[in-house]
Amino acid sequence: MAIITLTTDFGLKDHFVGSLKGTIYKELPDAKIVDISHYISPFNIHECAYVLENSYKNFPEGSIHIVGVDAEPTPENKHIALLIDGHYFIVANNGIIGLITSERKPEKVVEINIPNPDYGSFPVLDVFVKVACHIARGGTLEVVGKPFDALKDLREFTPIVSDNGNKIIGSVIYIDNYGNVVTNIHKKFFDAYRKGRDFELTARSTKISRIHNKYSDIINYDLDKEHRRGAGDLLALFNSAHYIELAIYKSDLNTVGGASTLLGLEFRDTVTVTFE
Repeated sequence: MAIITLTTDFGLKDHFVGSLKGTIYKELPDAKIVDISHYISPFNIHECAYVLENSYKNFPEGSIHIVGVDAEPTPENKHIALLIDGHYFIVANNGIIGLITSERKPEKVVEINIPNPDYGSFPVLDVFVKVACHIARGGTLEVVGKPFDALKDLREFTPIVSDNGNKIIGSVIYIDNYGNVVTNIHKKFFDAYRKGRDFELTARSTKISRIHNKYSDIINYDLDKEHRRGAGDLLALFNSAHYIELAIYKSDLNTVGGASTLLGLEFRDTVTVTFE
């Protein structure tokens, strides 16, 4: 039985997530359901795209990913099902899938058109679950929809290059549980314009001239402990998804704060890299 994953902005206070799982189990008692996240910020398709892109690839091919963010159907927000990189995605055509399709061409895309759809206020349950269960039973995409070729792009994931290639203007796309700030500047993009030059990264009034590969790189173990940088200090690094991230080493967003609160950075705020 294929794995079915759930990524939503539903939270866990209400009945929504439980209803999804119960309906799946009623259809497929042996189903394997994995929660990726139910704490996507409400209707934040950029945040959802980042989480989805960096989680789906860790599942086996054939996995089915239900994406319940901004899923209400409208003439401009159609329901689609896709086969990409060996994985199935059931999602609204609102741009969420754009981060994945920017790197990989879909093998199949259909606009969902199931018989007698119940388009109520809970389309993830009424439509997406039905499609997921169909696929999990071995069904094909052709049965649930017709070919679709109007995928929406995801805006704001590509930084702007200015000053004849001497400056990258990026933005904050995600803030994690630690308050770490993830930008849309990917290592490949950064390296393509750096060309071995020195640089200065600016976020509000903060300036950084070094990017690490892991959090503990901030510590110089050749120095005595009292002279080292460490917990509570700011650093920039290429995170596990290879995007530039700003972090406070060993921070706690709920007590001392994280990079987002201490630097005053929020979703869509500007981060720039200037090459010298």
